[in-house]
Amino acid sequence: MAGLARRRIAVFLLAAFWLEGAATAAAPKRPRITLKRRMDLLLAGEAAKSARWGIRVVSLGTGAVVYEKNAGEHFAPASNAKLFSTALALERLGPDHRFHTTIVAAGSPDARGRLEGDLRLVGGGDPTLSGRAYPYQKDAEPADPAEPIEQLAEQVLRKGVRIIAGDIIGDDRLFLWAPYPEGWTIDDSIWEYGAPVSALVFNDNAFTLSLRPAAEPQEPAIVSLNPPFAPVWIDNRVLTVANSGSQVHLDRAAGTRQIRVYGTIGMKRGAIRQLLAVDDPALYAALALYDALTRRGVQVQGGVTALHRWNAAEEFHSGGVELARRTSPPLLEIARVVNKVSQNLHAEILLREAARVRRGEASREAGLKELSQFLDQIGVPAKAYHFEDASGLSRRTLVSPAAVTALLLYMHGRKDSEAWESLLPVGGEDGTLAARFDKSPGATGIHAKTGTLATANALSGYLTTGGGVRLAFSILANNHTVPSPEIRKVIDRIGLALLDWEGK
Repeated sequence: MAGLARRRIAVFLLAAFWLEGAATAAAPKRPRITLKRRMDLLLAGEAAKSARWGIRVVSLGTGAVVYEKNAGEHFAPASNAKLFSTALALERLGPDHRFHTTIVAAGSPDARGRLEGDLRLVGGGDPTLSGRAYPYQKDAEPADPAEPIEQLAEQVLRKGVRIIAGDIIGDDRLFLWAPYPEGWTIDDSIWEYGAPVSALVFNDNAFTLSLRPAAEPQEPAIVSLNPPFAPVWIDNRVLTVANSGSQVHLDRAAGTRQIRVYGTIGMKRGAIRQLLAVDDPALYAALALYDALTRRGVQVQGGVTALHRWNAAEEFHSGGVELARRTSPPLLEIARVVNKVSQNLHAEILLREAARVRRGEASREAGLKELSQFLDQIGVPAKAYHFEDASGLSRRTLVSPAAVTALLLYMHGRKDSEAWESLLPVGGEDGTLAARFDKSPGATGIHAKTGTLATANALSGYLTTGGGVRLAFSILANNHTVPSPEIRKVIDRIGLALLDWEGK
């Protein structure tokens, strides 16, 4: 009886499995949503509807357009403009190009170490005189920003200089002095991201202003600067209050070096820090050198000043006897910092250096001409872009998604395409994409440049779909009325939708 029961159960299970299989086979397959439909749904959301969108997605294998929306229209690219300036630098200067900063004088010191005349710190466009780590390292703690200047000062000392019978001069004349591109605002110039463009660069032409509460209520807040020799005057009107709340405001009148801070800072809170720009980088660097030399016992009988070149027709020659030299890391590592952390000043320097080397004139205008020539050579029509700067901070810089993907396709086809793609932030991993995509699986397959202005957000680069298809894409969103984080979430969802695409 037990055997018969077991046989009946077995027959029943086989029948059940057969019926289930038959039902599954008979049921129609649920059609997979198309990429276009998925994009339409993402762009139909309330946040997305507040923006104007330009999108183009292209297969790297075939060059076929996978998806596009307003791909030929102009959009403010924000920092996606750095894709163009870094590509130009790599193509025109090469990945191993280096910058040089020198210290020169009219002659050598005499037997007593006396140097007649001025000592000039000559800028060669090197943006790496700072505490930034090279090569780029995720989450690297910055070193002492004055260390490169300290190294130069040590070389001067080893040359026997003990007395300088003249001034310490920051010589910025390699680049034409035009520190703020068209389309940058007055407010931009206050902050580190809008630091003036120069050939002599120290600490990204910026400094940190720190405010700490005093020991007693109603006492002024304690102010400090890092580095401590930024050429500014602080009008401190911030009072310490007994609670933990703080309201600190900052302003600087255009054309002045006086920074006014006012409001209150709570005794129970930590320091408030603001990263601000200097107005004269050459003077800033010269002050840093003066400090490094005098701490080493060098007597400087003159003052500290700066030289700029205001006229493009004026020729620049560094001249003199070289007493010290610093060589930058290779351009590839500088470009990696530009794109990974979206460094505006460094992008602007790359544009001017390309113009200096190729056209003999280190100016924004010459750099933009060189960029236009490069884009013409790779088949991007002039009507597809309008550049005013290299960083994308200018509100007048415009590109089309089609122009961006054309650049991406061209650079992908170059022999050093792997090096080029390595410059881009990795989704959920590093740079400006470290905290994006909500840690979604596969997000590291997105290598792309971000872009953010008040009413412009962008993401352009490369990705590998779950099915192994390689795509170049550009997503530009302008004129949105919702906060930028909401638009970035939509952009991220578009990126993840592309990752999930199973097309060929």
